[in-house]
Amino acid sequence: MNSFTVTIAILSIILCEASNERFHEWAEKHHIELPSDINPYMHMLQNWQDNDRIIKEMNSRNLSYTLGHNHFSGMSSEEFRTMMNPLFFEGAPLGTQEEKWQEKIVGLPTSVDWRDHNAVTSVKNQQNCGSCWAFSTTGALEGAHAIKTGKLISFSEQQLVDCDYIKNGGTSLGCSGGDMGSAMKWIGKNNGLCSEEIYPYVSGETQVNGPCQHSCTNVADTDVISVVNVTPNSESAMMDALSKQPVSVAIEADTASFQLYKSGIFTGACGTNLDHGVLLVGYAPDYWIMKNSWSDTWGEQGYMRLARGNYNQGAGQCGVLSQGVYPLV
Repeated sequence: MNSFTVTIAILSIILCEASNERFHEWAEKHHIELPSDINPYMHMLQNWQDNDRIIKEMNSRNLSYTLGHNHFSGMSSEEFRTMMNPLFFEGAPLGTQEEKWQEKIVGLPTSVDWRDHNAVTSVKNQQNCGSCWAFSTTGALEGAHAIKTGKLISFSEQQLVDCDYIKNGGTSLGCSGGDMGSAMKWIGKNNGLCSEEIYPYVSGETQVNGPCQHSCTNVADTDVISVVNVTPNSESAMMDALSKQPVSVAIEADTASFQLYKSGIFTGACGTNLDHGVLLVGYAPDYWIMKNSWSDTWGEQGYMRLARGNYNQGAGQCGVLSQGVYPLV
């Protein structure tokens, strides 16, 4: 073995050790329990290294957004997609259809951010349950209720996961998917929703829905009178809706860049295979302000700036303009 080969071998060992050290620092930072068996451990390490390369390569392009490690870095893209659990939609309008809009923004604010008006709760974490639809729904209800009453209250996703369940006469599949418009209609039939404090979220740990609890009292002024569907594929319609209150939307979120998003205006490749429910809480001239339910360690403290513009033949970046709904209370 010549000296060059030895040098390469030593450098490989050093780089491997450095990568492994950073992997352990990542796990400690994000409270990830590393597998004790060698094969699962090496699989997670390989996923992390692959994502580390993606982050470095994408950030070297000086795009409008950056990627970074988060609690999903130990997952491959395929594992991340499997975890997502797709949304499902009834297909037909779920509420009052807004009038047809032309792309005119005269009279609409140039920017809106409901976080500045005490109408958005802190970022939550759905964890290991496909309950994004429930978090998007409560977010829209929290905004509508706060705007009406001046009181910002966190509402119960668990009540929706447990009670708006198909076997209980509801429409959702609990941790296996749901629909925001249908959930809002269920809240109307239930004459409101309970608070998070009284009916806390546990399905992120159990990964399943539980029995519907009937002991809590619905918060006043949470009865959904009707559900409004934002006219699809219209920026002005979405802007108009957001000038009134936060809006539940569906997006495609199964790409590696979305998985590892850290900051900036997201302009990455993203289609309209809608698989994730989120909340729009405002907009600026160049982007929509999106609140996610993946904890505040993802993105910009749990938020993403999603690019505005002519993406996906008018359906918006990641399909954000395809399915928008909000409740009237």
